[in-house]
Amino acid sequence: MAKSYSKELSPEAREECYSLLKTRFENNMNRHKGMQWEAIQTKLEANPNKLWSLNEMEKTGGEPDVIGHDTKSDEYLFFDCSPETPKGRRSICYDREALDARKEFKPSNNALDMATEMGIDILTEEQYRELQSLGKFDTKSSSWIKTPEGIRKLGGALYSEFRYGTIFLYHNGAQSYYAVRGFRGALRV
Repeated sequence: MAKSYSKELSPEAREECYSLLKTRFENNMNRHKGMQWEAIQTKLEANPNKLWSLNEMEKTGGEPDVIGHDTKSDEYLFFDCSPETPKGRRSICYDREALDARKEFKPSNNALDMATEMGIDILTEEQYRELQSLGKFDTKSSSWIKTPEGIRKLGGALYSEFRYGTIFLYHNGAQSYYAVRGFRGALRV
């Protein structure tokens, strides 16, 4: 059963989150050239549940930052930009079906349920490659990515990492979990 959360931050937590996000935004302008923080904060102020999700990304070690702006929908796109897969989201299998199928040594959670609880989406392969165009991420860890239904029906799941100057896309049984594998999230605001 999913936990029940208040999806709005206290005024103090809200200001702390804005300050942290603004500082990260200003320190990483290469990720969002031409964008202005004030427009992003205005969007967040109008969507307090999205700020709550960003705070959840932050609390689990994701270091969320703006990486794009969809001009058609006028939405800003945040990705987890931590150098390695977020520490608070590691040692998990891919989804609930995989978790339920494990008979022993079950992980504490799974990537898809955690993402849903946080109000975010797990990165797709395309988004993961977009993230890697902004720097070097997952050089010592790996991240589950959105797996096509056909692969998942056969028991597999996909993950990616960056090694030897290359983005690698791999497969594993969806039930597997490792101390260095977690997932990265995306959020549209």
